[in-house]
Amino acid sequence: MPLDVTMLEVPARYGAMTTQLEWVRASLSSQRPGDVVVLPEAALTGYVSEALDFDLSRFAEPLEGRQLDGLRALARDFDTVVIGPLIERDDERLFNAQVVVTPVGELVAHYRKRHPWYPETWATPGDRPWPRFELGGFTCSLAICFDVHFLADEAAGALTGADVLFFCSAWVDDAGDSRPGHLAPLARRFGVQIVNANWGRGAPRVPGQGGSMVLDANGDVAARLGAAASRLDRSLTRR
Repeated sequence: MPLDVTMLEVPARYGAMTTQLEWVRASLSSQRPGDVVVLPEAALTGYVSEALDFDLSRFAEPLEGRQLDGLRALARDFDTVVIGPLIERDDERLFNAQVVVTPVGELVAHYRKRHPWYPETWATPGDRPWPRFELGGFTCSLAICFDVHFLADEAAGALTGADVLFFCSAWVDDAGDSRPGHLAPLARRFGVQIVNANWGRGAPRVPGQGGSMVLDANGDVAARLGAAASRLDRSLTRR
């Protein structure tokens, strides 16, 4: 059986979680989503403000908070697995995190970005192992944006034998789109399909937004979202 995936390219907005959740809900209401819905990095809180403030510490909350409640509600109401972001507080430590939530509210995976990008001075490097979990008979893993530079060396155990890598990003790239150049060697080396949900064009407008994509296990771009669209649906099959 295939695994039907829906990627939503949520437009950049800072400090507007209610608006972001309403946008996601409207997009999912327009057409039945796949088995899995994938949201970009920091899509609920925004990744950076229009004043180029990268500090997300003001949005941090315990795992069991409003952000997770919002993701659980989406999973329940649309009867789908949701892979979505949260800015997590664990005592004094703050994490750029991504969770995998089932329609019944179960946390299948909880991953903290192990390698925050340089402006993410608010974030603590993640302390959890590279995740490995099952969805619809597919063996999956998960990574966030700047992690891509470390996956080949650090995440081989999670990626070897996996079917899908979910890669959630708020990509910033002044020199064109370097994502395929980073992702294709990983796809080929581990024989893994890569589902990349990237942040959408919004406020602020940042080079690197858009172009969410799926790479096949040969490293070829099998599907890519155009500039005028914000949703990409794709069926994945095992080789």
